[in-house]
Parts: sequence; structure tokens; C-alpha cells
Amino acid sequence: MARVLVVDDALFMRRMLSDILKKEGIEICGEAENGKDAIDKYQQLKPDLVTMDIVMPKIEEIDGIGAVKEIVKADAQAKIIMVSAMGQHSLVVEAIQAGAKDFVTKPFQPSRVIEAVKRALGG
Repeated sequence: MARVLVVDDALFMRRMLSDILKKEGIEICGEAENGKDAIDKYQQLKPDLVTMDIVMPKIEEIDGIGAVKEIVKADAQAKIIMVSAMGQHSLVVEAIQAGAKDFVTKPFQPSRVIEAVKRALGG
């Protein structure tokens, strides 16, 4: 079973994404509410996949894209899916260039979330 770290500054969004994944039998091994916390939890939990919100408050100058860069620098094999709101196309492109594997948009379509997760995990 895949282990996923869910990162979003909004608890509601973390819960919504976690519920979609759990229904598919995917384990949520942890949650983080900012990029700095995401980096720390990634190193601690070693998840199979990370869902990373793009726009989050900067903590120690690290936002969602900064967290992607740091995680990929530490683990070139990291699998990260970006979560964005509509209209953040340029940020999605920047995140993909930083090492993210795919993206999903809010509001979530469960089928698209699962498709992106399976593709990122190679399934």
C-alpha cells in the first residue's frame, strides 16, 4: 500500500484529499501545513508520494515550490504531485520544472486525483 504525505495550509483541503486517497486504500502517513513542515516530515516519514499545495504561507522563506526543490534535492526519486487552484498555470509549470511529477486542481475531482497518484507511483 502506498504511503502519502498530504501538504496543504488548509485543514479542510488536507481532509478532503485524505478522504479521496483513503477510499482507494492509500495510507496517509502524515500531514503538513507548510513547506518547512513538509520537508521535515518527508525526511522523517519517507512517504511514497507527496501531495503539495503550491500556494502556502512562506515559513523560513519556503513555500510549496521551495519545498519541492528541497525534497527533490535530498531525494531525486521523490514523487510529488502539486495541488493548485485554477489560474495558477505558471506556478504549476515552475513546480514541474522543480521536480514535481504531476498536478491536480482544486476543487478536486476524485478520479483525477487517483489518476495522478497512480501515474506518479508508476501504476
